[in-house]
Amino acid sequence: MQKLRIGVVGVGYLGKFHAQKYYHMPDVELVGVVDTDVDHGSTVANENQTTYFPNHQALFGKVDAVSIAAPTPVHYSIAKDFLTHGVDVLIEKPITTVLEDADDLIALADSNGLIIQVGHLERFNPAVVALNGKIDQPRFIESHRLSIFQGRCTDVSVVLDLMIHDIDLILNLVRSELKTVNAAGISVISGNIDIANARLEFVNGAVANVTASRISAKNERKLRLFQKNAYISIDFANHNITLVHPDENQSQGIIPGMKIEQLSFDKSDALDDELKSFVLAVRNRQAPLVTGKMGRDALKTALSIMSQIQETSQHLVG
Repeated sequence: MQKLRIGVVGVGYLGKFHAQKYYHMPDVELVGVVDTDVDHGSTVANENQTTYFPNHQALFGKVDAVSIAAPTPVHYSIAKDFLTHGVDVLIEKPITTVLEDADDLIALADSNGLIIQVGHLERFNPAVVALNGKIDQPRFIESHRLSIFQGRCTDVSVVLDLMIHDIDLILNLVRSELKTVNAAGISVISGNIDIANARLEFVNGAVANVTASRISAKNERKLRLFQKNAYISIDFANHNITLVHPDENQSQGIIPGMKIEQLSFDKSDALDDELKSFVLAVRNRQAPLVTGKMGRDALKTALSIMSQIQETSQHLVG
């Protein structure tokens, strides 16, 4: 089988792991890496026995597919360049910063029969994968994604940095049109929103309460959902699920008539699974697990939340 030729644009904190994963895939040839930092980019290239390129245009004609892990504001221009040159793309989340740019990329890919996968990594978390077959029209969802300040990704708000992970998951779980958004947030350390909370109400009656912070005293990634006859709690960091559901044999316990199950999973490499999924989609010319449209829908919701936060802030100032 001929190796798939792949490059990585942006080998900072996350992109360097993209390069490492591709390098170790037997059916992939890591053609090269691109980064604006010459010393760092060259180091990553040497570590993975590949070539450093100073600009992404140097990969045109050399690759079949590319991972774009550059800063979010340049996602659009870089992805458009590759799609124009017939290259499939994996774009780290969020897909872009502007909805119209996302629409343009999707239209460009569709018109040329190309693939866009968006890097919503939590879709490949083993706890999320294990939810298959267990979700049935959730009515209330609550998520908390809290992070100790790392000093990274402050060029965008916490909504686009962290909350968008849960937005994507919630949209995928609820599968209904968003009706209303109520949100609040504040900038504490960076020049963008560092803490945000949003209440999302859907046409089918489902409600989600979403909180994200990148200046927390602890790291926490949890999602709880309630549906008819079941309560499910997912701990992403520890890869486990608590499932509470009716059981007529449970006459005692914390909740009489309800059985409580603790499901644990071995820690897996979600990024490796994500990139292998992308490689499979490119090789088989099939839709990826997280399509460009899904990334676009998550972005649309995130931008609505940010707009609501801005309106609330202006009202308070006024």
